[in-house]
Amino acid sequence: MPPPAAPAGPPPLEGGARALATVALAMATFMNVLDTTIANVSIPTIAGDIGVSANQGTWVITSFAVANAISVPLTGYLARRFGQVRVFVWSTLLFVATSWLCGLSRSIEMLVAFRVAQGLVAGPMIPLSQALLLQCYPRAKAGTALAVWSMTTTVAPVIGPILGGWISDNLSWSWIFYINVPAGLIAAGMTWMMLRRRELPTVRLPVDAVGLALLVIWVGAMQLVLDRGKELDWFGSAEIVTLAILSAVGFCFFLVWELTERHPIVDLHLFSRRSFTFGTLALSLGFGVFFANTVVQPLWMQQYMGYTATWAGLAIAPSGLLAIVFMPLVGKFMGRVDPRAFATASFVILALASFLRAHFNTDMSFVDMILPQLIQGIAMAGFFVPLSAILISGLDPAQMAAAAGLSNFARITASAFGASISMTLWENRAALHHAQLAEAINPYRPATQMALEALRQQGMSQEQALAAINRSIDAQAATLSATEFFWVSGLLFLALVALALLSKPARPSSGG
Repeated sequence: MPPPAAPAGPPPLEGGARALATVALAMATFMNVLDTTIANVSIPTIAGDIGVSANQGTWVITSFAVANAISVPLTGYLARRFGQVRVFVWSTLLFVATSWLCGLSRSIEMLVAFRVAQGLVAGPMIPLSQALLLQCYPRAKAGTALAVWSMTTTVAPVIGPILGGWISDNLSWSWIFYINVPAGLIAAGMTWMMLRRRELPTVRLPVDAVGLALLVIWVGAMQLVLDRGKELDWFGSAEIVTLAILSAVGFCFFLVWELTERHPIVDLHLFSRRSFTFGTLALSLGFGVFFANTVVQPLWMQQYMGYTATWAGLAIAPSGLLAIVFMPLVGKFMGRVDPRAFATASFVILALASFLRAHFNTDMSFVDMILPQLIQGIAMAGFFVPLSAILISGLDPAQMAAAAGLSNFARITASAFGASISMTLWENRAALHHAQLAEAINPYRPATQMALEALRQQGMSQEQALAAINRSIDAQAATLSATEFFWVSGLLFLALVALALLSKPARPSSGG
């Protein structure tokens, strides 16, 4: 049975105290989210420096993702058992320590071990920052609190690759981890100073060891399937099939156990609330499609359009910048407008941005790349805040941490699925288009002969001319595949409007 409702939380903070608490919580959230993407572009540098292959270097990302996915759902249990403020502060301090150890690592074994530890301790930080921030604001200003929190979770993934690339090019890769140390210490110190007297009552609960073991098994196996599936040809690999079966069976046992356990490690009864269920589904699936777009577009730009990692990141950045501008406005009007209206408008605008990308071609200029990002930035402002408000609608303070943990776990999982599925589809469709386009290249066709002759006049040999034509076909095939993906993304965003409308948020006066 679900845990009983706890008494009302402490009164909201006012003035400077609320501003300082907001800065501290936002800083910790930004640091955590930034760390999930900043290492991505640095993998070649890290792998070369410690003497491993690029494939082995990807374990730096995978190890963190697996550990983080396991610990995020535990947030509710840890907060009830030890207190939200204590768990958040200790998680932040341990995140600082493990970041420092990651920077000191000089072998792949050390780095992966410390990344696992970093992922485990980082799990509760994001959900608890959301829960604590909501407690600092009066219920009437919950939209403002969610806007501040959403800005950090939206902007950090955009800045991460740019900052990681710059650090790798100009400093040692260790600094992508060292930069967490001062920011984390300041955030932990300020949070403890401002919030230590606002701790909710704790409950001494028995440890659900079986539920925890099942969680580790199915989440760990699922994350390995997503991370290694493309490399091992998905279900053509016995390893992937075994892991997928293990994850599915573990998930089924986990559901049955947690729904019948008196003190579950993860409170699945939250899904009995209509607003939480549909709000979480809409937010997670929407973020999964959004994240997939942020994976495909930069890779297409770097591999086939001649962009560097830094310039590709700069082309993506405008969506984050406009989100910063518009999110406070959305938060301000959240109490006056049905959040479902904001979410619906955001999905429609996201679909429009995707349809604009569906017209990309190999002659696109940098300015042309930016326009859909600007439109998307407006949509992101009305995406995170209203859906976050919907899924926590009507919850009491004691349920906030568990709800934030579950919704963030769903969002992280959806982004992992989105990245893996989008990369596989993009590459498979590109291979198909390459084969279809190559059928038109025949040495006996006049058009082919003219192209080869033009390239030979530039000083190329026959082999070099054919290689140049093949590269052009690669770019065209990848572009056709990417535009197909963008069309599908737009249609998926439109379909998600139904999920937003099916939710039933409580009125602001009753705790929305």
